[in-house]
Amino acid sequence: MRGLLSVGVVLAVLLLPVFWAVGIYNRLVLLRNRFKNAFAQIDVQLKRRYDLIPNLVEAVKGYMAHERNTLEAVVNARNQAASAARTAAAAPGDGSAVRALNGAEGALRGALDRLLVVVERYPELKADQNMRQLQEELTSTENRIAFARQAYNDAVMAYNTGREVFPSSLIASSFNFAEACLFEVEAPAERQAPQVRF
Repeated sequence: MRGLLSVGVVLAVLLLPVFWAVGIYNRLVLLRNRFKNAFAQIDVQLKRRYDLIPNLVEAVKGYMAHERNTLEAVVNARNQAASAARTAAAAPGDGSAVRALNGAEGALRGALDRLLVVVERYPELKADQNMRQLQEELTSTENRIAFARQAYNDAVMAYNTGREVFPSSLIASSFNFAEACLFEVEAPAERQAPQVRF
C-alpha cells in the first residue's frame, strides 16, 4: 500500500507541471484567437466603409466635376486601403501587415477628410438628401471602426501581456507565440480633426 501511495505521489509531482504547461498553452491560444477575432470585426467595418466610399464619390461627382483630383485621390486611397486590409486579414498577427494597413488607413482618412472639406464649399451638395445620408452612414461606420479598433487593441494587449509574464513567457517562447501589433494612429496629423473654413 505504501509503495502504491509513493507511486501516486511521484506521478502527481510529474504530471503537475504537464497540466500547468497545458493550461498556460491553452490560455495563450484563447488570447490569440480573441485578438484575431477582434481584428475580424475591424475588417468587417472597414469593408463597410470601403463599400460606402464609391457611393459617396458618385454622389459628389456631378457637383464637383472640377475637383477630379480630390475624387481620384479618395478612390486610389480606398483601393490601397482595401488591399492592405485583405493582406492584414490573412495574417492579423503579422505586425508588418497591420502597420501597412495603419498607413493605408491614414492615407484614406486624409483623402476622405479633404473630400469632406471640399463638400463644405457646395451648399447644394450639402443639402442633397442622398449626400447627407451617405455622410451619416460614413460617420456611423467611422464610430464602429473606432470601437472595433479599441476592442482589437484591448485583445492584443491582453494577449501580449499573457505571453510576456512569467511563467507564461516560457511556454510562449517554446511554442512561438509571436507578439501581436496594436492598431495605432501613426502620423500626428491623423490625430487632429480637419479644419473646415468658410
